[in-house]
Amino acid sequence: MSDLIEQLGNATFENYVALDSGFTEMAYQMSAHVLTVGYAIMLAGLLYFAITLKTVAPKYRMSSILSAVVMVSAALLLFIQSMNWTSAMVYDTETARYVLGDGQDLFNNGYRYLNWLIDVPMLLFQILFVVTLTNSKFSSVRNQFWFSGTAMIITGYIGQFYEVTSPTTFFIWGAISTLFFFHILFVMYKVIQEGKEGAPAEAQRYLGYIWILFLFSWMLYPGAYLMPYLFGGLEPALSETAVVARHITYTIADVSSKVIYGILLTLTAQAMSKAEGYEYEKLDTVS
Repeated sequence: MSDLIEQLGNATFENYVALDSGFTEMAYQMSAHVLTVGYAIMLAGLLYFAITLKTVAPKYRMSSILSAVVMVSAALLLFIQSMNWTSAMVYDTETARYVLGDGQDLFNNGYRYLNWLIDVPMLLFQILFVVTLTNSKFSSVRNQFWFSGTAMIITGYIGQFYEVTSPTTFFIWGAISTLFFFHILFVMYKVIQEGKEGAPAEAQRYLGYIWILFLFSWMLYPGAYLMPYLFGGLEPALSETAVVARHITYTIADVSSKVIYGILLTLTAQAMSKAEGYEYEKLDTVS
């Protein structure tokens, strides 16, 4: 391991696996395909939010607009992440494995963090344009979402550079990031509970689904962050299985927390709009 550290330094563990043993055809292609599916789904989500924008009353449309912005941001940066994976690896005919290419860029999960730095505040803001807060102030909740969301991503971004070279530093920054993560969960729970008050039954049901989805999807991120150690214990696992598992976990988390979350918010806004007399099915679409 010490020889690898001298060569790669603070690179993410995917590069250590590539330099140590390389990736089989299956592991390499599974990772490449999962990364491709990730940005393709974001483009499909963009089409959905564009088509359904007018199905909600005007006062709720900012949520759909933010969803569309998130889709564009995520698609672009996940596309770059996918290209980074394929450009960092080359096929070695002698070992029949994909290894780090000479003079190529290293693979870096930092692109995901840059994407989250843009998307997470907007994702958190979205729900504020759908629910009505009964006790909390809009500006206060917005600022808490922005501060904790940004701090969570930045601290996680710093930590991921040390996942091989300094496990202690890696876990310290991860723990700091987790504190902001739990604060976001606390604020989101309050927002959803307040949003349910006075909302129609259908909207309350969707808000309940959003909370369950939020817990499921956001809990996947710490798991993906810790993936090298879930397979290796106190030392990071130089395992292609851990690499593929991380890519799959991050992709499922991104699709759930962005696309499915946005769709549930749209359904909530549609239910709220209908209860307020806005029936888009009856609108005259002829200009």
